[in-house]
Amino acid sequence: MTSANPKAREIFDAYIADMALPAVAAPMFIVSNPQLVIAQCKAGIIGSFPALNARPAEKLDEWLTEIKEAIDDHNAQNPTQKAAPFAVNQIVHRSNDRLQHDLEACVKHKVPVVITSLGAREDVNEAIHSYGGIVLHDIINNKFARKAIEKGADGLIAVAAGAGGHAGTLSPIPLIQEIREWFDGPLLLSGSIATGRGVLAAKALGADAGYIGSAFIAAQEANATDGYKQGIVEGSMEDIVYTNLFTGVHGNYLAKSIVDAGLDPANLPESDPSKMSFGSGGNSDAKAWKDIWGSGQGIGSVDKIEPAGDMIARMARDYHAARKALAT
Repeated sequence: MTSANPKAREIFDAYIADMALPAVAAPMFIVSNPQLVIAQCKAGIIGSFPALNARPAEKLDEWLTEIKEAIDDHNAQNPTQKAAPFAVNQIVHRSNDRLQHDLEACVKHKVPVVITSLGAREDVNEAIHSYGGIVLHDIINNKFARKAIEKGADGLIAVAAGAGGHAGTLSPIPLIQEIREWFDGPLLLSGSIATGRGVLAAKALGADAGYIGSAFIAAQEANATDGYKQGIVEGSMEDIVYTNLFTGVHGNYLAKSIVDAGLDPANLPESDPSKMSFGSGGNSDAKAWKDIWGSGQGIGSVDKIEPAGDMIARMARDYHAARKALAT
């Protein structure tokens, strides 16, 4: 058994214990912004955003200051119901030429949780550890999970089949099971979770928390077009298409947005992985995530556009009701 960094385990467990719902809001390209993150944290889950959403790069410092000040103000006014911490996602892939700048901003502001994706790097983990932050790493299989922990990540986010964005193809049941056979550190589950019952199911499998993304696209605070939000409300799992055309990495997208871009969701060409790009459309004129809308398979439970706080409160009620029902 590979033991977690004891300090990181202690910090993460303390975060979860104080939260309204054991969940982390996934960082979504373009969609996640300070307003959404602040609302998520105030409502009692860890809110997050990709560093690359702050454009130009200098904007990241402003965003981090805004989020920290809002959380501090909330905590001063609500000492018995403090906000959850926030997280920043760093794309570690070599195509991200902003990584060093954005990493320095995270160190400067002592971001509590950093989520790393598309690569595991020891220097990045060491930089976050230098001030006491913890690193959670996105993985889609057990091999990548082991590599991330070997390189110093504190915890893992198991991205299973059905997750929005750059999702894997493995069932969450064996994925969590195999990771838990060797790793006892912080472990989150991503993949079609959009309800409190889904979060409870993640914990029953052995995860410490659920990882929720697509449902928050329909939040009032989200930086998504009205059409995108309505697509989430009206969509179901049958409306999700899995393809690597738009970024060079396989991901899940709303079929409606692909049709609107003049493409046939049932006959999409394969992309050249060497053309991988996270700010453009890769091998297509349509751009992910601007024209082609990312989404996971769990959107069938989203039936309206509403404040993120209302979503989280309902998920928390659902979570505790499900726990109580199982206990009886």
